[in-house]
Amino acid sequence: VGIPCVRAKADIAHLENLDKPVCRAAAASMPKNPRVLALFDVDGTLTEPRKTVSPETLSFLATLREKIAIGVVGGSDLVKQKEQLGDSPSLFDWCFAENGLLAHKDGVVIGQTSLVQHLGEENLKRLINWVLAYFAQLDIPVKRGTFVEFRQGMLNVSPIGRNCSREERNEFEKFDLANKVRETMVARMKEEFADLKLTFSIGGQISFDVFPEGWDKTFCLQYLPHADFDEIHFFGDKTFVGGNDYEIFTSPRTVGHSIDDADPMTTLKKLSTLFDLPCPPSLTPPAAH
Repeated sequence: VGIPCVRAKADIAHLENLDKPVCRAAAASMPKNPRVLALFDVDGTLTEPRKTVSPETLSFLATLREKIAIGVVGGSDLVKQKEQLGDSPSLFDWCFAENGLLAHKDGVVIGQTSLVQHLGEENLKRLINWVLAYFAQLDIPVKRGTFVEFRQGMLNVSPIGRNCSREERNEFEKFDLANKVRETMVARMKEEFADLKLTFSIGGQISFDVFPEGWDKTFCLQYLPHADFDEIHFFGDKTFVGGNDYEIFTSPRTVGHSIDDADPMTTLKKLSTLFDLPCPPSLTPPAAH
């Protein structure tokens, strides 16, 4: 049974009812409904890219968690996720790092999967060696360090290097959009490593992820049994074909909500409408918190 007047698949009539006092009172008095889950991407959804979450967003999520279940699924490892969100396993009912290759429920680890075990050491070396050789021949305006970051269930590949500054990151994003650096490299790798059945997912500003087919963000859905949920709402910004939110956004198991402007305030406004919660008037800028 869903929350009265706030079904995400609600028709216009339901949405119009949100302003009615009786409906608001009924919704406010309802106990938490764990059969409705709001599942969030991190960058461009809950935070600005690679920046920390605002206190207003955390407060809003805490209030939302009193009404429904909430979860987060990001491509980064848990360390980076915590740098942006705080103690994410305790802040969310469901917490998935690296697309769910490390999974927590109620703060407890419930699953862990390894890329090394899946590919084998020889294939992994072949992949990394090819990437480094490609970068050695790549001519771009700036190169820094950490071009390949090994994670539990994926490789994160960055032409400029993850050690670049914020300004360099922003400039590379513009250069990449104009010159298709990542897109061209991904096309080459799809040909070179067709036998490994890999997925290449461009996300964020400076990098792309490489992981086995089926290890995109839909990987986390295996931990969310069909019988336990009436609705799973996914919110993400990279929902276009090739973006790292595309597969879960289009999954038949989710109701997809695209944050096209990559603005966390847009996320909160959508949630405010769907679940009848007051939206903060503004968010504290990342540099101020």
